[in-house]
Amino acid sequence: MLGFASGFPWALIGSSLSAWLFDTGLTRTAIGALGSITMLYALNFLWAPLLDRVRLPLLGRLGQRRAWIILMQASLLVATLLLSLTDPAMSLFWIAAAGVMLATASSTQDVAIDAYRIEIIGVNEPHRLTAASAMTTAGWWTGFGLPGGLALLLADLPGWTWGNVYQALAIILVALILFTLCIPEPESRRDAEQRKDDERMREALGPTPAGQRTAWLLVTLLQPFAEFVRRNGLQLALAILGFIVLFKIGEAFMGRMAIVFYREIGFSNTDVGMVSKFMGWGTMLVFTLLGGMLNVRFGIFRGLLIGGLAMASTNLLFAVLALTGPQMWLFVVAVIADNFTTALSTVTFVAFISYLTSRVYTASQYALMASLGNLSRTTLAAGSGMMVDGLGGNWALFFVLTTVMVLPSLVLLLWIRVALTQRLGDVFGVARPSKA
Repeated sequence: MLGFASGFPWALIGSSLSAWLFDTGLTRTAIGALGSITMLYALNFLWAPLLDRVRLPLLGRLGQRRAWIILMQASLLVATLLLSLTDPAMSLFWIAAAGVMLATASSTQDVAIDAYRIEIIGVNEPHRLTAASAMTTAGWWTGFGLPGGLALLLADLPGWTWGNVYQALAIILVALILFTLCIPEPESRRDAEQRKDDERMREALGPTPAGQRTAWLLVTLLQPFAEFVRRNGLQLALAILGFIVLFKIGEAFMGRMAIVFYREIGFSNTDVGMVSKFMGWGTMLVFTLLGGMLNVRFGIFRGLLIGGLAMASTNLLFAVLALTGPQMWLFVVAVIADNFTTALSTVTFVAFISYLTSRVYTASQYALMASLGNLSRTTLAAGSGMMVDGLGGNWALFFVLTTVMVLPSLVLLLWIRVALTQRLGDVFGVARPSKA
């Protein structure tokens, strides 16, 4: 359910918004550029340390993780209702403003949920992290796929406007808030360990009030990232972060333009909703759980390598679809193949960065790595529409180029394999890197 809560805002700000803007008559370049508001997902590591350290008034009684999740879900509800009252044909400013609010709340909610997922698994149960990653990913795709498909179907109903669609989707957020109130808060030694870091920093800076405030800020903002570099070493840390940025860049470029591509070659909103969303959700759910079992058995490294190659190769099916036109059977085959490879690679990717995260600064470190992973599908992919326009609308060539984009990350993965295997055990799965 928390995975669902993470995926649901992407239905609001991703496929539904793209379809709405397309129906309004915006160009591919404008749709891609407006989608750059999702760059906030790539920046949430900047404020993620606050979720490790700042206890919210009143809501803090629910626990550190749940309090932040509920606050962000309430903010998402407000942003969705505001979005439902806007009209892209009249002013894109208010669409962008509501979208920024939605993306900020959603990206912050992701930080809290990811930290919750890691901390709810015991320190002595690292083997459960891959299973947890599979369940979270299955929930994410459910939250993204089912409401996204419902939105496309509702948009085609007589008398329904996109504003009405967003008002209907807001009901889901109310249900998510009620759910979050019912779940337990994870047990954690986080506060005790952070107090030790505070004491060491205060001793180094002196007992003055200014020194104590500076110590708190340094521990909050810098210690999480310093600990990550210190634990891995600078060279390996940079290699890991580089791989994370590049791994899904091809998928990101393809995903940003997928709805526009489907509509432009002749599929209706209903076609896209039934195949890409509803059928896509069912296959993604099955493949995600299957991918989790495969990764438990074969290990994270093989999952990343095989998943990356397969993920890139399936983009070629969309190149064929671009050449043949709106062939429904080929559309179905391409979506199923893409969902399988995406599920396999995503589960492995989530497990990979979960293993590398400290238990003391969980939100900060996971957010840093997840933000860099989001960098490709948010900020970098904002130029996807411009890329298609630059290619003269040659969709086939566009999908071939998205296939090539994944190769640098796989070369980098092979380079860091030895060092990571020495730290984490065989194929990144035998031992927990640190109890920190």
